[in-house]
Amino acid sequence: MKRRIVLALSLLVVLALALTACGNKATPTPKPQPTQVPAQPTKAAPPTQAPKPTNTPAPTQAPQVKPAKEIVFYNWSEYIDPKVYELFEKETGIKVVEDNFSSNEELMAKLQGGATGYALIVPSDYTVKALIDQNMLAPLDKDKIPNLKNLAPKFQNLYYDPGNKYCVPYQWGTTGIGYRADKVDKPDSWAVFFNPDPNSPAYGRMTMLDDAREAFAAALIYLGYDANTTDEKQLEEAKQALIRAKAALSGYDSDTYEDLLASGENLMAHGWNGDFLQAQEENENIAYTIPKEGGVIWVDNVCIPATVTPEQKLAAEMFLDFILRPDIGAMISQFNYYATPNKAAEAKLPKDFLEDPTVYPPQEVIAKLQFIKPVGKAESLYERMWDEVKAAP
Repeated sequence: MKRRIVLALSLLVVLALALTACGNKATPTPKPQPTQVPAQPTKAAPPTQAPKPTNTPAPTQAPQVKPAKEIVFYNWSEYIDPKVYELFEKETGIKVVEDNFSSNEELMAKLQGGATGYALIVPSDYTVKALIDQNMLAPLDKDKIPNLKNLAPKFQNLYYDPGNKYCVPYQWGTTGIGYRADKVDKPDSWAVFFNPDPNSPAYGRMTMLDDAREAFAAALIYLGYDANTTDEKQLEEAKQALIRAKAALSGYDSDTYEDLLASGENLMAHGWNGDFLQAQEENENIAYTIPKEGGVIWVDNVCIPATVTPEQKLAAEMFLDFILRPDIGAMISQFNYYATPNKAAEAKLPKDFLEDPTVYPPQEVIAKLQFIKPVGKAESLYERMWDEVKAAP
């Protein structure tokens, strides 16, 4: 009985221990999982690109200049065929209005006085130099005047405007004596003016140019001096010679002297060769000569004043290119009877015109001719003495 009880108790103890062992059994540690390598490596982000530069807008261009519809041409009288204006206007739509002056001094005084509105002017050589020195001319845009190539080489680099920077040579000629060949003998010397014969039919029926430099040039050449002297004693001699001449003169005239010869009112005149040739159309008895002492040679030029607007300047340059055409240049010379500096135009002029010694003097005559040139500060001396001549009885 006791053994059974003891046995039973023993079994109970064993069973309890077994249960305890089962309750305290440790939870098995899970097997570590291998770290999975990513199938694809992570791509680095592309580098940040600089933004494309923004295009800088082109600068605003100035509006294209259009030529003026009308320009004023300040010119010597009867110096261009009016048909030239008509042809130019028909081709371009630009009207050319002409105004006139009688001497370089008048032209200069007008511009120095502040006159504006002129798109083109026609100064002689020495006046061009003075205008350039005073910054009164606008440089030419030669790209707009391609016909400059038609000028003869000797007119492309003249002393007063090297390289034709400011002006286009227009016409050239000489200053001498026109006379009525049916009424008086051919004058061979300036003495007909400066030592006049009271018994001559021309006495009291002669004129001299109303132009200080031209008048003094005639007197100085007669006296054997340089036409551009600044020697006050020589100028005083010339002034006295001019005063002596007044007794034989009917007046000073730069505008109508050739007409007065044609009509017979006057018999002799100091003037420009082409004017006398024009007058021959009215009276074939008019002749022209250069005295034995010599005379003046000159080149007139077409220039653009510095006061022009861009529109006027463009129209003016169009006109300059137009008159440099061979046919237009020939038309101008046949109208005013002056020699042309346009070599291409000469090919269109009649042979008798090109061989006329009054228009194209021979070399032996040219050798005796002088250009009037700027005299600087002495210009005022010439003007003062000219005033004294005209004021003298």
